[in-house]
Amino acid sequence: MDKKQLAKYLDFANHHQAATDEDIKQLCQKVKDYGFNSAFVNPYYVPLAKEALAGSALVGTVVSFPLGQESLEVKKASIVWAVRNGAWELDCCMNFGTFKQGSYDKVREELKTLVYEAKNAQNSTIVKFINEVGLFNDDEIKKASQLIEESGADFVKIGSGFGPRGPTVQDVELVKSVVSDKMRIKVAGGITTYEQAIAFIRAGVQRIGTSHGPQIIDESDIQVTGDKKE
Repeated sequence: MDKKQLAKYLDFANHHQAATDEDIKQLCQKVKDYGFNSAFVNPYYVPLAKEALAGSALVGTVVSFPLGQESLEVKKASIVWAVRNGAWELDCCMNFGTFKQGSYDKVREELKTLVYEAKNAQNSTIVKFINEVGLFNDDEIKKASQLIEESGADFVKIGSGFGPRGPTVQDVELVKSVVSDKMRIKVAGGITTYEQAIAFIRAGVQRIGTSHGPQIIDESDIQVTGDKKE
């Protein structure tokens, strides 16, 4: 896999609490320089990222992140605002507490409502719901993945990057065992090397969220897996 192909798998992210305007401008410049799929920023910075990228890459943002415990009305308003201000991709948190208590119908309806709001605001909006695997056992990981697919979302996102642990290849295999082939998978959290990225891509992941995008691409110049690079 060459650099350009690899870069398109990566959502280059900055979700730091103290991110500044200059930090986001630098993030967007690197997105353009490396050819990443998107710049992922906190909601406040969506308009700035849109301006900085000027259509050269997608703008992504997060909704109810990382806890998932805003009210449904707040989540709906956040989605509409983000889309109207330039976000094309949304990584959204379900209410993990509601899920953990077994209120699956309530979770399903919330997820469906949020997908509707996103697609109604802009039909081409990509919606990903976060499956916080560090909070769940295997059966819960499977159930959460099924609910996400039933909602009409585009991706199951494994991990937020703020949970108890990051994703593993085994998590990807677990999710793939219960969703259809049309369901795409994103991973995020602790993915810092070329070797990790390639392992996830081989496992069937279509997108990787990372704050180490340039490092991953630069490491592709070094033979770490034994593959012959194109």
